[in-house]
Amino acid sequence: MSNAADIVKAVGGAGNIQGLTHCATRLRFQLVDASKVDATTVDKIPGVMGSVPQSGERFQVIIGGAVQTVFNEINALPEMNESKQLSDAELKAQARSGGVRGKSAFIDNAFEFLSDSFRPILGSLLGASLFITFMSLMATLGVIGNWASPDTELSASWQFMNLLWQSVFVFLPLMVAYNASKKVGADPWVGFAIMALLMLPGFSGLGAHKDAYEMNLFGFTVKMIDIFGVPLTLQNYSSQVFPPLIMALVLGALYKGLKKIIPANLQLIFVPFLAMLVMLPLTAFLIGPIGVYAGAGLAGLLQSINEFNAVIFAIAIPLAYPFMVPLGLHWPLNAIMLANISTYGYDFIQGPMGAWNFACFGATAGVLYLAWRDRDTTMRQTASGALAAGLLGGISEPSLYGIHLRYKRVYPRMLAGCFIGGLIMGLGGGVTINGFVFTSLITIPAFNNVPLYASGIAAAFFTAMLLIIFTDYRTPEQREEIRARVAAEEAAANGAEAPAAAAAPVAAKAEAPVAAAAPAAAAAPAAVATATAVAEVPADAASNWVAGLGGADNIASVDAVAETRVRVQVKDATLVDSDALAASGVQGVASLGGGIWHLVVGLNADAHAAELKAAAGL
Repeated sequence: MSNAADIVKAVGGAGNIQGLTHCATRLRFQLVDASKVDATTVDKIPGVMGSVPQSGERFQVIIGGAVQTVFNEINALPEMNESKQLSDAELKAQARSGGVRGKSAFIDNAFEFLSDSFRPILGSLLGASLFITFMSLMATLGVIGNWASPDTELSASWQFMNLLWQSVFVFLPLMVAYNASKKVGADPWVGFAIMALLMLPGFSGLGAHKDAYEMNLFGFTVKMIDIFGVPLTLQNYSSQVFPPLIMALVLGALYKGLKKIIPANLQLIFVPFLAMLVMLPLTAFLIGPIGVYAGAGLAGLLQSINEFNAVIFAIAIPLAYPFMVPLGLHWPLNAIMLANISTYGYDFIQGPMGAWNFACFGATAGVLYLAWRDRDTTMRQTASGALAAGLLGGISEPSLYGIHLRYKRVYPRMLAGCFIGGLIMGLGGGVTINGFVFTSLITIPAFNNVPLYASGIAAAFFTAMLLIIFTDYRTPEQREEIRARVAAEEAAANGAEAPAAAAAPVAAKAEAPVAAAAPAAAAAPAAVATATAVAEVPADAASNWVAGLGGADNIASVDAVAETRVRVQVKDATLVDSDALAASGVQGVASLGGGIWHLVVGLNADAHAAELKAAAGL
């Protein structure tokens, strides 16, 4: 057992750990119950210099200079990474395991690296995109000139407004460097500092030095200057994302190598120093320029495809995105969008991408309409939240993971919307944008050809929405199950909310049982609510249900899957008698195929499931 595992066991096990952080020398545990810690055992573990019990269920373990290593080892333990049973995360993992991701550890790690480098900064990118939209709207209304053109002179006030979005995009390489370095296990602030060298005014100011000269490299005219006889390429690294990504990959490998040869107690000082000693000049002379040229090359490739046939390009992008996003394959395209803006001053991918987003949101709107019509409160809440996130924020994940991937009939209808929207944009010559935005209703004015873009996304939205409304997103079995559940929930709600005066007839029908139960009710009033909730189910219901399901020998398993439903797996579905089940108090019966049946039994489905199990001898 490793020292990390010994520490986790001594503080009460992984289940007792709510949170774990560290400072320069100590592990800081936030525990569920600090009384479970065996401090004596902790102090005896090799590598532990001592322990510090604290108030508020907190406990600190003193490690010294190797604290980062021990911290990483603890987080890598299997018991520290048990599934939290988040349904959307499980769905995402299932979707990704069916594609290129999940097949190769290298590919999976590569896309996780890209996604984790960008995901933490999506909030700031979203905020900046709204500032870009505001500037575009002001230019469209004629309040200011073309804010994206360097030849346009703005007043001091509008120049300041134009700086608001630049605060994110100019320093985007630093944000990416921090996240990417953290992902590969290096000190994120070291990665930040390395990339900051290329962002310094003094670095770009070398281009004005008398010894600077121009040179043509890969079709680009660049400024260069010799540093100790070695030519240094001077680039504008604002908004660049490929240089920090490549830098972080090299830094991560270097960090791992240095930690292998430097003693643990000296790593805090010498690993960052030696890493910076190597990476600062390497990034300035080699990695930075390579990253710029790599980004420009990828951008040029897509630009050539777009110029060859804008219609094919505008259709291919929205049709590809619904499959790329669940697999996490869309992150490279986001990087290329930013490279386009840095290279050309505009991007041509985000317009067609809008067709996919609005087809996605249109499908969600169709689901919301059907949920409202069928009084399905659960789906109505899911769809309304997903639609708001999409239309206002341009975020597709709530729709995708909350609805679309759960119902197979959604995708074909959504793809039809993607095709129509992309076709309209392509026939119109394509849509460009001068900044990076999230494609939502709010950011429509940011696009250069607003009428064409608006027509494309409107067609995508309404095509997907109407197809969902008229052809449904559910199979007949799913629709029957939902309607039965809704009917049961409404019946239970109506019974629970009935006024006291209306309860007299019910009391008359069950006068003897109520009278017999009076002493118990006086002692435990809560029992009255339970009796009312299940009053419609006969006392011998479980045995009747077993008979309706084909007998005890035909029942393989019984589980409560919701507050009102019981899931039954039968061996032979032909033996199930739906009419007999309905006559014995089951409020709804739905066959889901494969011998799986859902019985809508009203409230307290878990209690009914237990009774059914007992009656079936399970």
